[in-house]
Amino acid sequence: MQRARVRTGEGLADGLADAKGKQARAGVLSPEDRLLRSCRGESVDRPPVWLMRQAGRYLPEYRAVRAGVSFLEMCRDVERAVTVSLQPIDLVGSEAVILFQDIFTPVPAMGVDLDFAPGPVMAEPIRSAAQIRALRVPDPRESVPFVFEIIRALRSELSSRRIPLLGFAGAPFTLAAYMVEGRGSKDFGVLKRMLHREPALLRELLGILTELTVGYLNAQIEAGAQAVQLFDTWAGLLSQGEYREWIQPTHQEIARRIDRASAPFILYVHNGAHVVDQMAEAGADVISLDWRVDIADAARRFGERVSLQGNLDPCALAAPPLRVAAMVKEMAAAAAPARGHIANLGHGCLPETPVEGVRAFTQAVRSL
Repeated sequence: MQRARVRTGEGLADGLADAKGKQARAGVLSPEDRLLRSCRGESVDRPPVWLMRQAGRYLPEYRAVRAGVSFLEMCRDVERAVTVSLQPIDLVGSEAVILFQDIFTPVPAMGVDLDFAPGPVMAEPIRSAAQIRALRVPDPRESVPFVFEIIRALRSELSSRRIPLLGFAGAPFTLAAYMVEGRGSKDFGVLKRMLHREPALLRELLGILTELTVGYLNAQIEAGAQAVQLFDTWAGLLSQGEYREWIQPTHQEIARRIDRASAPFILYVHNGAHVVDQMAEAGADVISLDWRVDIADAARRFGERVSLQGNLDPCALAAPPLRVAAMVKEMAAAAAPARGHIANLGHGCLPETPVEGVRAFTQAVRSL
């Protein structure tokens, strides 16, 4: 298989030629087929495209639907959640829908009192053995039934258009980071002190949250999610060795226990350029890379084992449309040697992202 060398004109041509070969073998596909085949390493006509946080504050239409309700109310309102989940399809040209929710949606039913200000804030941070052992692992079908109503409604809307639906969950370590710290932090010092001083407590908490995550993702798949993504936003806080000890086992257990035969599993680690090796060993079908990762290097080293997703810097969408298109071509050429590539950002759309930049991104991918 040819390897892309994106820093030269010759390398760009090599990568695009390899991608064209895959297209010729695949024919023209529906968005649903394109995404699922890419996840599983099967031939496609071109990369599929969606964006993390594609339904969000950068869209005036999203702000109009959100007006007058809190974030938690928005998550529980089936009609509003369905509406904003669907907006990126027609407004910016995304080729997949991701369920509109928050990573903390299933957590309050564990017995955790939290609010959003705007991120999650715990009324009482979880720092003792008694608090951890009081946590419940509820059946999500009973504790957050609105999530599955939204999924079923979205599948009904999307099935005739052959557009895929993604579910998602927060990873155990990221959920634990907020629950122990009490709120967001730059360095999560309280969490790290627990890791070093009371490792048994943190392991117990991660075990409970892993059970929650497995049950929650499987329930989403059962309701109709066609692929699921695990967001580990704060896993990049740890060194390679710490990641291998504390985080990789939870990713591997989740990959092993969810119904991947029905829905491919995508793993995203923010700020995780130093742990891509461990990500590739997690058992996921796709590893989603943030913009700090050299996607050409990842394609060369891991692309035969896992598909890749990403990884344009979200800030790059502020560039003129022609520049966005050029960066998309470079990204696609770099990722072409991998068994599959899903075009996406290296993190979520920022609130100040220009809508025309998002449209330029999706249009450039659809034109490959």
